[in-house]
Amino acid sequence: MTIQELIHLRESEDKVEFKQAKTQFAYNSGRKSVLGYVSAIANEGGGYLVFGIKEASPHEVCGSLAFEGKEGKLEQDVYRDLKVRIKTETLFDDGKRILIIKIPSRPVGKVLYFEDVPLMRVGESLTRMSDEMYLSIIQEQEPDFSEKICEGLTFEDLDREAIEVMKERYAKKQENPAFRMLPDMQVFIDLELVQNGKLNYAALLLLGTRKALRQYLPNAAVTVEYRLNHSMIPYTARQEFQEPLFTLIDKIWAYINQPASNPLLHIRDKFNIYDIKSFNEEVVREAIINACVHRSYKFSDDVFIKQYPDELIITNAGGFPSGVSQENILIINSRPRSKRLTEVLQKTGFIERSGQGVDKMFYLCLMESKPLPDFSHTDATQVDLRLKAKIIDNAFYLFVNKIQGDRMDKLNVFDLLTLDRVRQGISTDLPELSVAKLQREGLIKPQKPKSKKLILCDLYYDLIKQSGGVSGGVSGGVSVSDIEKTIFEVIRNNDNINTKQISELLNMPLRTVERYLAKLKAENLIEFRGIPKTGGYYLKNR
Repeated sequence: MTIQELIHLRESEDKVEFKQAKTQFAYNSGRKSVLGYVSAIANEGGGYLVFGIKEASPHEVCGSLAFEGKEGKLEQDVYRDLKVRIKTETLFDDGKRILIIKIPSRPVGKVLYFEDVPLMRVGESLTRMSDEMYLSIIQEQEPDFSEKICEGLTFEDLDREAIEVMKERYAKKQENPAFRMLPDMQVFIDLELVQNGKLNYAALLLLGTRKALRQYLPNAAVTVEYRLNHSMIPYTARQEFQEPLFTLIDKIWAYINQPASNPLLHIRDKFNIYDIKSFNEEVVREAIINACVHRSYKFSDDVFIKQYPDELIITNAGGFPSGVSQENILIINSRPRSKRLTEVLQKTGFIERSGQGVDKMFYLCLMESKPLPDFSHTDATQVDLRLKAKIIDNAFYLFVNKIQGDRMDKLNVFDLLTLDRVRQGISTDLPELSVAKLQREGLIKPQKPKSKKLILCDLYYDLIKQSGGVSGGVSGGVSVSDIEKTIFEVIRNNDNINTKQISELLNMPLRTVERYLAKLKAENLIEFRGIPKTGGYYLKNR
């Protein structure tokens, strides 16, 4: 690592702590010592403790004499006291010494203590670790619950319908119709649901009757509540499901998918109208499967589903599996809590590889131009997933479905995410491979020659006219809010666009455009920048 790279690291994001330490630094005296920082940073997953650079930003090299000539002994002492194998590196900048202490992550499932306290960093302080962080770490070493023997469970406690569904799906997935005729015991052995004649918890969760589930694992239930609006405290309707997983998902979906609670939304494309369910069946099924499979059964909570006309909230106990976060959920290969349960569902085609269900949820939400699955309310004790019913942009729905329909090799979820971010006016921090691919195929382009600002191709703007119903002003039953939204979206995707350009793009009279621009300005959503001849409109504060 170079000095320039070092001084541009960020304390929280890059897990680094800068200290001047011009002459010395405490080894083990108080929390703000080498051992205190090493334990806290290791608890965060590893990082750097750097001496000889000022704490305040912008970080300047000041030089340090701390542990000079004793770097090897420092490594030995830390390993002796914390059993953490740090590495030291010394750099020089114009004669000024910088000591870098590279700190590895704590072992999986283990919390490091200093002076009998598990430490974490909060701003400039080292404080006792929060309960949420502590719980998330110790759960990393949680053994596979589903492979444990369920003492007392017998074959008479298994649901016949669920067994038939399992065998049917097993035969289909393995492309061997003869599997349908296999004896039950052979299938149980093949799928490792029985060990030495005893059934495990995976067998109970997948195949157990309601009576058996209530007896051996009463928290293996899913409760669905429906409310007409978010301010209601009493529920409008409520149903508890305690069924074997192989039949459970169909029953929950049938309950959620009632016409009154999952109505159709409509998008117009010229003379065609597309019907889209408020809540997509595949997205909901994947979300429920994930909640049931990846939850922690240490907690007594049911999987809980709150349904509203505009939102579905699905919560399950235990937080994300080890290594998973909201930021990496699309790219991480996680270690499932219930590995045996997951393996059976993969072998029977109920799920694909671990984590692929989340990819599918994001993909389908993008294809329907709905808000992305929202995990932002998740903490160490529960996963909270929120699915929105609203279609964000009718034109984008038509756009992605038209370009996907014409392709042999479909765009992947990361390509669609890139298109959606460009639609929102975002041109930075985009995946380079997706940008290059989409530019090569003419789906995105620079707003102007040599401009770094990206916009979608002309097809999207043609579809804005069609889906917004804007043609020569307010007509054809189009609401004022529809036109206002359409103009807002045009400005979002085209910085410095002027009134005449908007009029030409939307085939709308200048006076009509001027009227709605004035309304958007009055609502403090847009602003005009520059002089009348060369200036244009921008989103406010962008």
